[in-house]
Amino acid sequence: MSQLSKSELRQTILKQRESLSAAEWQIKSILIRDRLRNLSLFKEAKTILAYFSFRQEADLTPLFLLNKNWCFPRCVNKSLIWHLWHPGKSFSISKYGIKEPLKTAPIITPQSADLILVPTVACDQQGYRLGYGGGFYDRLLSSNQCSCIPTIGIVYDFAYISQLPIDPWDIKLDFICTESKYEQK
Repeated sequence: MSQLSKSELRQTILKQRESLSAAEWQIKSILIRDRLRNLSLFKEAKTILAYFSFRQEADLTPLFLLNKNWCFPRCVNKSLIWHLWHPGKSFSISKYGIKEPLKTAPIITPQSADLILVPTVACDQQGYRLGYGGGFYDRLLSSNQCSCIPTIGIVYDFAYISQLPIDPWDIKLDFICTESKYEQK
């Protein structure tokens, strides 16, 4: 698979992810949530930059009921603006079809976070991630304000591959969490 371009890999893995049955998706999501919930890094974090599941990414929603400050992004121009969000609060749908907090939700600076949960299409054994190609997380993770915050890439086992094609702007994640393992990079 690593011989493919980023675009080809993205298409292949997204097709595989979208072919998951609802039951498979839920089981994989539960396993990932349980693994995250038991990590000391997660338990100790008070403020977490997270994401709403999109295109059958692992569903982390039940974690949002835990007593943490949950922050979610809104895509504004080419940046992510982070907002505090609580279960039961309204959200909107972005032009990309992704749930996001309302503009009126309190804004949080990324450097106030203790942990960043990073959505991925795929990750490799070195800790590099493949996203959707917009560069939003590449810009976030390469910023000085986020360089010291631990990152956990959330990915399914079938999308955790030996090596991705990488570009100079790609940033390694600190940890990878799948339904069967958790690894430091």
